[in-house]
Amino acid sequence: MEKMRLGRTGIMASRVAFGCLPLQRRPVEETTRLLRHAYDKGINYYDTARMYSDSEEKIGIALADVRKDIVIATKSHHFTAAGIREDLETSLRLLKTDYVDVLQVHNPPFCPKPGGEDGVYDELLKAKQEGKLLHIAITNHREHVAREAIESGLYDLLQFPFAYLSSESELKLKDDCVAADMGFVAMKPFGGGVMQHGSAVYHFFSGHPDVLPIYGMQHMWELEEMLGYIDNPPDAAAAEAIIAADRAELKGNFCRNCGYCLPCPMDIRVDMVMRSYYNLRRMPVSQLMNEEWRKMMEDTKTCIECGACASRCPYELNPPSRFPALYEDYMEQWEKFHAAK
Repeated sequence: MEKMRLGRTGIMASRVAFGCLPLQRRPVEETTRLLRHAYDKGINYYDTARMYSDSEEKIGIALADVRKDIVIATKSHHFTAAGIREDLETSLRLLKTDYVDVLQVHNPPFCPKPGGEDGVYDELLKAKQEGKLLHIAITNHREHVAREAIESGLYDLLQFPFAYLSSESELKLKDDCVAADMGFVAMKPFGGGVMQHGSAVYHFFSGHPDVLPIYGMQHMWELEEMLGYIDNPPDAAAAEAIIAADRAELKGNFCRNCGYCLPCPMDIRVDMVMRSYYNLRRMPVSQLMNEEWRKMMEDTKTCIECGACASRCPYELNPPSRFPALYEDYMEQWEKFHAAK
């Protein structure tokens, strides 16, 4: 499999990288088969996180015997020195290794730096000196934090949402990251699920050889699809047509399903509600026309507009302002569906 240099890390990563978040949804027997097949086909980069429940443990079970042949990137979602250390030691134990290639600070609301009161960066440096991690990295959904990380020169790698729906400023962020010789890893290459065609996604990233896309996979067919494009690239004209259509429909700020808006004090499923418009048009509508979904949409009427979800949204969306229109859209589809039955 073709490999790419991941900035100054020097890591040569397979162009198809494995995003391990979805592994937590499948039993260990299935994930072991999936991970071993990925390894056998040449995938050497595996991205996980302490936050992904048993994802690390499943990687350890499946790939510990080939540790020297793979790259493991994990994350800590704690923003204190003690939390970072605890997460790292737990990750090493579950992954059955004595080091990780990349340790990423998981979407901090600030850019950790040496001497900070939080102690995060200093603890990362200490762990690196101990040989427990090789490269210090950061993930983020906030463009201003990501840009500060690039300008700081402190991080070897940045993981940031990147797809064919990315804005001009996000495209420039990528270019600036690459120019700084930082590795650039694309999270959410399918836009959090709003993009439906793997062919278009793969085609887009073939035009960005300096970006490593992390494809989250939990089923063998998903893995086989992305592997299949290596020897049989998608038709360029067809892929470009899909991209153009999606850009026309989905342009502007849209919910990436990152979940940082949660929890809601009124138990509104903000993330699901915000994606209802696209789900109604990109999924079999019958899957959404049930009492569970209807209640979820009805719950938007209990919103007290406290601002909690809006303040946490890294894309500066204001969910409560969209709730009425999304509710009306859903109910219109509900009436049509049940009238036709």
